[in-house]
Amino acid sequence: MTNIAIFVSGSGSNCENIIKHFQGNKEIRIRLVLSNKEDAYALVRAQNLGIETRVLDKKEFNDPDLLMPILEQFDVNFIVLAGFLLFIPDFLIEAFNHRMINLHPALLPKHGGKGMWGHHVHEAVKADGDTETGMTVHWVSHEIDGGEIIAQFSTSISPDDTPDDIAAKEHVLEMEHFPQVIEKVINQL
Repeated sequence: MTNIAIFVSGSGSNCENIIKHFQGNKEIRIRLVLSNKEDAYALVRAQNLGIETRVLDKKEFNDPDLLMPILEQFDVNFIVLAGFLLFIPDFLIEAFNHRMINLHPALLPKHGGKGMWGHHVHEAVKADGDTETGMTVHWVSHEIDGGEIIAQFSTSISPDDTPDDIAAKEHVLEMEHFPQVIEKVINQL
C-alpha cells in the first residue's frame, strides 16, 4: 500500500483532483493533506472529501522533530507537492529520495528555480514570447525545480494570450495528466 501526503499552499484544485482520482483505489490512498498556510482552501477541499489535514508554518515544517512524526503517524511513504511554496528541507529530501514529486507549471528547465511559481511563471512565459507552455512533473531534489524530469505535457499559446490565458491553458493539462502521472510513478516503484 502506498500512502500519499499532498503538500499544498493554496486553493487546492490539483489536490482535490488527485484525491478524487485515487478514491476507491486499493493500492494507493491519500492519507494526509499538509499545508503551510492555515487559510489554504485546499484544506477545506480535503476535509470535504474525508482526508485528514495538518498545518505547519515554515519554522515547524523545517523541524524534523515536528514534521517526521506527523508523516509517520499517517504511514506516509510518498509525497506529492501540488502548489506547495516552501523550500523542501534536506532531511525530507533524503528521507523521501525518489518518493517525492513536484508539479511545475512550465516546461522545465525553462522558467524554473527560485521565484518561479504561480503567476510569475506564466508572466515569464509571456515575456519570453514562448509559443508553447506546459507542465512538468519531476522528482524533488536539493536544487529548486532541478530534479529529474518524469513527464512533461505541452500546449500551444498565441501572442495574444495574456498570462491568465496561459495559466488557464496550462491548468487544463494539470487536471488531465497529474493524477495519472502520480499513479504511473507509484506503480513503477
